Amino acid sequence: MARLLQVPPKFHPSEWHVANKMECASTESQKSSSERVIAESQRLVDEIEKTTQKTRSDVNKKIAQRLEEIKFWRQELDNKLEQLVNETEVLLTFKIRLEKALESCKEPLVIAQRCLLSRQRRAGIDLVHDEVEQELVKEVEVLQGVIALLERTLEQTNEQIRLNRSAKYNLEMDLKDKFTALMIDNYCASLTNNTPDVIYADNRVKIEGNFVSPEDWIDFSNINVEKADKQRNNSLALRALIESILSQTVNDIRKQCEMVNVTFRNRVKEVKDAKHKLETLLAVVMDETALQEKNIAALKKAITDKEGPVKVAQTRLEARNHRPSVELCYDTVQYRLISEVQEITNNIQRQDTLAQAETELKGLSRRQLSLEEEIQVKTNTLYIDEVLCMQMRESVCINNF
Repeated sequence: MARLLQVPPKFHPSEWHVANKMECASTESQKSSSERVIAESQRLVDEIEKTTQKTRSDVNKKIAQRLEEIKFWRQELDNKLEQLVNETEVLLTFKIRLEKALESCKEPLVIAQRCLLSRQRRAGIDLVHDEVEQELVKEVEVLQGVIALLERTLEQTNEQIRLNRSAKYNLEMDLKDKFTALMIDNYCASLTNNTPDVIYADNRVKIEGNFVSPEDWIDFSNINVEKADKQRNNSLALRALIESILSQTVNDIRKQCEMVNVTFRNRVKEVKDAKHKLETLLAVVMDETALQEKNIAALKKAITDKEGPVKVAQTRLEARNHRPSVELCYDTVQYRLISEVQEITNNIQRQDTLAQAETELKGLSRRQLSLEEEIQVKTNTLYIDEVLCMQMRESVCINNF
């Protein structure tokens, strides 16, 4: 108990002074250390603030630059899209022209084929492989060739339209992404420390695998622009080709159509001339037939007219042969009667011209029949060429494609 109540030891005054000095020194040291920490902290705060502001300013600048880049590429893509859309619309009008050109080739082809088929009904010698038929065959070949060429060109046009639309789709998707990126970066540019919806998002600091490099980003849009330019240039070249094809084909068709029409007119004139000559010859033959018939009638009448004199002369001779005795004299009368009978008989026998005339009449009849048949052939040919074919061809109108 006595130990518990023992008075603690007392220090020497010098120790007290030393302890006070040490306490003051320690306090001063701690104060200095604290002041240094405060100063360092303030410096760090100021430095961090400056760094943060600098970084924020740099980020804002980068965002602004990025916005300008996006706007630039968006404008580029938008321009290319507008050009490609306009070009595709023009190409669609060329497609319609090709389709109309194809449709307009069908009727002339059908008419040319019908003309060839109709001309197969020509008869006799008129069923000839003439210039008209040659030109009609050529016209069919020209039209079939034009149709095949237009069909191939139409296929190329459809394919080019598909490629244009594919490039247009890529541009639209790129523009859509650019618009979204522009909205996001505009939103980011508007954010401040006082914006209500700012949040912590530490996990977003990580760079994931779906990020692309700026070079890849530029290349992606560049590729879309280049594809659009390529398809637009291809479309322009195709339009020039289509224009040339349409112009050349319509000229070829029109030229061949006119050639066929000219040969038809020439052939009709030629057949008409031949028919006219045949009709003239038929008239001559018919006149000659009438003359020959009159000639035969005259010959027959002449022969008939000689029957009386022969009978008279022969009757006289028969009667004088009954003279009696010495009166049966071969006198001048007898001599002349005998001469008369012989003369008339010889003259009748010499008139073989009747047989020749009848033969000629038969020949004239055959010629008349042949000429009439040939005229009918020519009439049939004229009906086919002038009435059927040429009237059918009047409906053919070759307008510019």
